[in-house]
Amino acid sequence: MEITLTHYLIVCPLLFLAGLLDSIAGGGGLISLPAFLIAGIPPHMALGTNKMGSSMGATVSTFRFAKNGYIHLKKVIWFIAAALTGSTIGSNLTLLVSEKIIEYLMVIVLPIVAFYVLCNKKIGDDSQAGTISPKKSFIVSLTAAFVFGIYDGFYGPGTGTFLILILTGAAKYTLKEAAGTTKAINLSSNIAALVTFIINGKVLYPLGLAAGLCSIVGNYIGSGLVLSNGQKIVRPLVLVVLTILFGKILFG
Repeated sequence: MEITLTHYLIVCPLLFLAGLLDSIAGGGGLISLPAFLIAGIPPHMALGTNKMGSSMGATVSTFRFAKNGYIHLKKVIWFIAAALTGSTIGSNLTLLVSEKIIEYLMVIVLPIVAFYVLCNKKIGDDSQAGTISPKKSFIVSLTAAFVFGIYDGFYGPGTGTFLILILTGAAKYTLKEAAGTTKAINLSSNIAALVTFIINGKVLYPLGLAAGLCSIVGNYIGSGLVLSNGQKIVRPLVLVVLTILFGKILFG
């Protein structure tokens, strides 16, 4: 399809906000995926192009966590393999689903994901870290990487937040290790899904590149801010974007 200036004017500011949201409270996908749909991009193409932007942002943040020693590669490599496998399955499954069905699924699933993500931002402290055996922690993490790899490939929004909640709550990671591990898993699932969408011709490269750059800028600015009232900004922002999306899907 032909990309116009209007597509960029809609997608780029929203992807910047998605990056800002991700750095403040996580859940940037709650804005980034709807942004493409609001701009009129068909669902499968929106999913693929969104993965391009997500992969760019995830690469930068993953490198930052790795540089600071929060990603233990010998352990995380197994989770990466699980995420790659799961995401490949998920992205191939979503291509088998009618685009109209995907639109209506988003109307149902997006508010549920948004509610869960925005109501679970106060993750437990590190006092419970390491209170289960390394074997059990590894199994929980590996399973989560595979299951949410499938989810990320099929759909995506909220994946990072869900993973952090599971890694800190069930696998008993410290928050920093959970965040670093999540970034590595998320990057892997994004790349696997992106490759699948590229093979099937579902990526708009110029728009995806612009979206990725805006997301990176949003993440960079957001990470440098100390926002004690971040939730007050995040909640109405997500609500406005989702309302616009629902109106567009329901009333054409």
